[in-house]
Amino acid sequence: MIQRLCISPFSPLLAAAAALAALSGCATASADSAPSVGQEATIEGNVVSVNTDPWAYDGNAVVMVSTAAGNVRVQLPARWNLCKAQPLDDIQSFEPNDRVQAVGTVTGPGELVVCGQPEHRLREME
Repeated sequence: MIQRLCISPFSPLLAAAAALAALSGCATASADSAPSVGQEATIEGNVVSVNTDPWAYDGNAVVMVSTAAGNVRVQLPARWNLCKAQPLDDIQSFEPNDRVQAVGTVTGPGELVVCGQPEHRLREME
């Protein structure tokens, strides 16, 4: 997937819109095309980090994914039994620079939760 974004370093609002656009795979950075909270989105990028520590207290694990438009926090629930999505077999197998695809629900700027739909997933791409 190739994304082309022209962002001025002097425009923080445009940069925020671009991060949201990355969640939907959009090629533009307009606020009109960015997904809203509650919408489904697909992203592709490289793993930056994996943090499963929040699972110790029923929080969401976070896989930080670097996309062309910025970083996206992909959240993975501790209680997969409450999700419609299939649980990940081994989240610890993800390493920095692994190429991944995430499908989930937008929960905020630069945030995606993998849980609510059967087609939600975080998978390594070949």
